[in-house]
Amino acid sequence: MKNIVVVGGGTGTFTVLSGLKKYTRNLAAIVSMADSGGSTGILKDELGALPPGDIRRCLVALSNSDQLLRELFSYRFENGGLEGHSFGNLLITALEKITGSFEKAVEKAGEILAIEGKVIPVTTGKVELYARLENGRIIKGEANIDDPKHDGHLKIIEVFLRPNARVNKKAEDAIKRADLIVIGPGDLYTSVIPNLLVKGISRAIRRSRAKKVYVCNLMTKFGETHKYKTSDFVEAIEKYLGKNVLDYVIVNSKKPPKKLLLKYKKEKKALVEIDEEKFKDKKFLLIPAKVMSNKNLIRHDSDKLARLLLAVGELENVLKFINR
Repeated sequence: MKNIVVVGGGTGTFTVLSGLKKYTRNLAAIVSMADSGGSTGILKDELGALPPGDIRRCLVALSNSDQLLRELFSYRFENGGLEGHSFGNLLITALEKITGSFEKAVEKAGEILAIEGKVIPVTTGKVELYARLENGRIIKGEANIDDPKHDGHLKIIEVFLRPNARVNKKAEDAIKRADLIVIGPGDLYTSVIPNLLVKGISRAIRRSRAKKVYVCNLMTKFGETHKYKTSDFVEAIEKYLGKNVLDYVIVNSKKPPKKLLLKYKKEKKALVEIDEEKFKDKKFLLIPAKVMSNKNLIRHDSDKLARLLLAVGELENVLKFINR
């Protein structure tokens, strides 16, 4: 596989990158700039910095430095004036102020962490994420959508950015060169779709000759994807990406222990149901696979997911060889 581009943000993208980097160096992560929670939100509001949180996670995922340096970037202060701040977030923000450019700051942080691949902000514009609920109410800010203070049973009708943002040229170029584009997993409306809201990104993905794979979430999330089934996730992606763009959709077919599901039920989260009957007329291939880890948390297994994604890429190469 020549070039793989992963589009997303948050823990999901960290998981995908952590797995893929064991098998290939030709990786680029295109990362959402809509984050506004925690340390990132404070730095954004008080210093006017672009949000470093999701960028930091991707840098750590692609790092080939020693364990101590990776832990340092992820270290979060627990008390004092820096309580809640991640060291990596502070460093990236300081580098932005020193270099005068968020992109240069990300590059320098990447050099410090000796990353394999590239981490690219989807836009260098300052944006705010908004969500319109089914009752007409508009929620401002990624953090308020992610951790709802409103009634989380209400369905999100649409999300949008203000002001409008243009795609980072480096992100556009990475998509043009890609052989495989991986979208997700991650919080649907606050980590994944915000990338697709940036002007030019969906068009670039549609025009790319790369195979496009969407990795569906394992669990629903109260306030964002409450009671969503696989088809609901795909429908939301296609709303902003376009119809008949995806080539594959990967869904988890492994069921976790009931005890673990009960734990998540207390947080109003449920296992995403695969409603295969909704995909009969779709042009993409639905791939049910056991990609859940065996740990005490319901997470994707980074290695299993990476090997499956690479197998999808190799399958395409075999088909090209046969048909040429």
